Amino acid sequence: MSDSPSPPEFDRLVDGAVRAVASLARIRGDFERAADLVVGALRAGRKVLAAGNGGSAAEAMHLAEELSGRYHADRRALPGLALCADGTALTCIGNDFGFADVFARQVEAFGAEGDVLALFTTSGRSENLLRAARAARARGVRVLAFTGRGGGPLAPLADVLLDVPDADASAHVQEAHQVLLHALLEHVEAAFPPEPGNPA
Repeated sequence: MSDSPSPPEFDRLVDGAVRAVASLARIRGDFERAADLVVGALRAGRKVLAAGNGGSAAEAMHLAEELSGRYHADRRALPGLALCADGTALTCIGNDFGFADVFARQVEAFGAEGDVLALFTTSGRSENLLRAARAARARGVRVLAFTGRGGGPLAPLADVLLDVPDADASAHVQEAHQVLLHALLEHVEAAFPPEPGNPA
């Protein structure tokens, strides 16, 4: 094991991640509203749709698979669907209608009043997410936006905005989103404990 000091780049990255995550304490109220929104929809028998681009697509898929699978507890499966996970839908819609509509078309197909659309984006500026949010609002689907840098044009389209207050890089916004995602799942699993005969 080397005793040499850590490279400055490593220290800068760790410091940025810690600062971004620590800043989440300032949006506790927004987080509680987000948790109430998701838990309320699931209790009402509605579903959670999720979308994002690139690394944010991975976070959207993470949310969906933790709902239909599990986070910690062996509770019942919950309806989560990642709109960025189906390559055939993405390439069909992208080819026939354009990439800007790849999520909006799926919201039109799968979204219903009372559902929640969770959008992950570091800037809030991706056109395909903006169109998805507008399609959601037109169908009575509530919009939960995980963003950074103030939320961009997506902010006014969100019913609940979880904007990372202090992040100087997209990577740090995504790191903070992971913490918010896991905290949200903690709330979900507290609301849906394992049923008798199906222990955690």
